[in-house]
Formats: sequence, C-alpha cells, structure tokens
Amino acid sequence: MERLMVPLFLAPTVIGMGVFTLLPIVGSILLAFFRWDIISAPQFVGFANFADIANDPTVRISFINTIAFVLVAATLQLGIALILAILVQSRMPKWLRVFFRSTFFFPLILSAASVSIFMRYLFNEQFGVVNWFLSLVGIPAVPWLTTSGGAAAVVILVYVWQHFGFSFLLFIGGLASIPREIYEAASLDGATGWRQFRNVTLPLLSPTLLVASVMAVISALQVFDQPYVLTRGGPGDSTRTAVMVIFESAFQQLEFGRASAIGLVLMILIMAVTAVQFRLSRRFVFYQ
Repeated sequence: MERLMVPLFLAPTVIGMGVFTLLPIVGSILLAFFRWDIISAPQFVGFANFADIANDPTVRISFINTIAFVLVAATLQLGIALILAILVQSRMPKWLRVFFRSTFFFPLILSAASVSIFMRYLFNEQFGVVNWFLSLVGIPAVPWLTTSGGAAAVVILVYVWQHFGFSFLLFIGGLASIPREIYEAASLDGATGWRQFRNVTLPLLSPTLLVASVMAVISALQVFDQPYVLTRGGPGDSTRTAVMVIFESAFQQLEFGRASAIGLVLMILIMAVTAVQFRLSRRFVFYQ
C-alpha cells in the first residue's frame, strides 16, 4: 500500500501536465505542418507554412521588433531592479524596507490589460495627464502613441514598470544570502563603494543574475498585452510582436497552421537564447 501512495499523489500533477501542457505542445507542433481554418478538415502541407512565414514581411518585422524589445526592455528591467534592490538592502528601517518591497512588487499582480488601458489614457496626445504636465513647463504635446518612436517608448516603459518587481524580489533574496562577513573583510582590505560592488556583490550575486536574466528574456520574448492594448501593433508595424502575429493569424485570419508555425519558430528562438545564456554563464557565474 505504501508503494502506491507516491504514484497516487503524483498522478493528478502528472495527468494535469500531460493533458494541459504536453498534449497542446505536441498538437501545436503537428499543426504547424497543416493548413486548418477550424471549419474544414486539416490539410497536410508539409513545410509550406514555414516557407510562407519566411517570405512574409510582417512576420520578419514582428520578430525584429521582438528582439529589439527584448534587448531594451530586459536590460532596463534588470538594471532598475538591481539598483533598487541594492538601495533597499542598504541601511534603512525594516518597516521602510518592507514598504518598498510591497510597493515595487505591486504592479506585477495587476492585470496587464487593465494597466495598459489606463496608461493609454495617460499618454493620450489630446487629454493625457503626461502631456498636461509637460505643458506646464512649456513643452508641446507629444504624440506618444501615434509615432513609431513614441509608441515603442511607451510600450517599453509600461512593460518594464509592471515587470521589474519580480526581478527586484529575486535580487533582494540574492543580496540577503550574501554573508555580511565577506563585506566586512572586503572593507578591511580597503574595498568600498564601486570596488566592493564589482568584486564582491556581482560575483556572489551572479547565480541570481542568471536566473533573473533568463526569466526576463523569456518573458519579454512573449510580450503581447502591452503592445496589443496600447497600440494594436502600430503605427504601421512598429510595435507588432511575434505573439501578436500568432494571435492575429489564429483568431482573426483563422490560419491555425500558420500560427502554429510562427509559434514553433518562436519556441525555438526562446530555447536558443536560453541555451546561449546558460552557455555564457559558465564564464561569469560564480557559485559559492
């Protein structure tokens, strides 16, 4: 009876992962080789979907936008989170530290769609609060959401504001795990300020940096809510992302095979980028 207890307890999780995770992944991979509009029967087309998306300029632009977004947004997210984590972990009352932790994490629990709708009103060119504040100092109204540069900047700003809290908490935990004795020894050796951060904090925090960077990049590669709600991918295709093209292909154009093919390419891209990050980590990550 005792031997049966472990399989029985694991069964719900294993069955759930198989039905709701493994089977959809396998189904999506197989569907990439078919043409299916959900109405008629699926038609096997081989690699035709991949050839189609390779020649589609919208798909190419969406992947370029996604990669550019990852480079900027993930860098800002990690940089801001690290700086704030170091400041919060510095000498300050415990209640203030708890306050900042809760405040910085709060945007992450909000709905991305509702936040984006709210931000869309804030950055409205005609009646937005942001342009109103700019007008107080004599700056003319900025067309935030109707120009390529402005729309991209707003999408990145909203995304980073909502997601840096997760990286912030990871860094807080990583900093708290560094023994104070190491800092005291470094101070006795004359290492303070920047030298202490470069030679003590960064090496000991490198495992946390690896985890935070991998998760930040994976999340940014799948960005959808912010550009879809804020700009609908515009103006033009300047803020259209890979996941937006997947959504449009599947649920607007009813080309589920094409959408699955784009999703498979995105999955391969995510796996490749993650593999590169772990490969590079062999040189830069220090484990105690």
